[in-house]
Amino acid sequence: MDMQNEFDRILFFEHARKTAEATYSKDPLDAENLTRWGGALLELAQFQNVADSKKMILDGISKLEEALLVQPKKHDTLWCLGNAYTSFAFLIPDQDEAKESFEKSSVYFKQAVDEDPDNEIYRKSLEVAAKAPELHMEIHKHGLAQQVMGAAPASGPSTSSSAKSSKKKKSSDLKYDIFGWIILAVGIVAWVGFAKSQMPASPPPPPR
Repeated sequence: MDMQNEFDRILFFEHARKTAEATYSKDPLDAENLTRWGGALLELAQFQNVADSKKMILDGISKLEEALLVQPKKHDTLWCLGNAYTSFAFLIPDQDEAKESFEKSSVYFKQAVDEDPDNEIYRKSLEVAAKAPELHMEIHKHGLAQQVMGAAPASGPSTSSSAKSSKKKKSSDLKYDIFGWIILAVGIVAWVGFAKSQMPASPPPPPR
């Protein structure tokens, strides 16, 4: 991800978070504002380390659940909660523990579809959520999660600084795919590409 683009996104969602917090002090029963607040926290969580990401996602979940107390059938809030639990699950190495979050995400995605059945994004999110536990298992089985969090070196021999920089960038890119896999909508496509990348492929033909 481009550094300037990344910085702009952080500024944008940090501003959204602060605005929502200020609005909440004036009207704590504004479900739309609570949803924006929770969504901003989910986006900002993508730029944190694992521990801080978990805290921020949980904070976002609390804001979204608060919004549902005001407006229980608000479909975009339900969908955001599905995103939140999906993102949280990918940060948990233990499969059984992660499964609980995946199950919650599916419930919220299903409720969002029930409230807005014509929404293609909601339907696709519910469809892809069924495959999330398998993707989670693959990520942690191959140790990719550790690479993303910077706890382990990238695989393959390399001593040059340029190669290390390239691998660091790939790990960073994978991190954004994990944290934003449905939040950014294009995450659906990214995961398909990620799954295919695990399969051996023939090298491209040399340029003529």
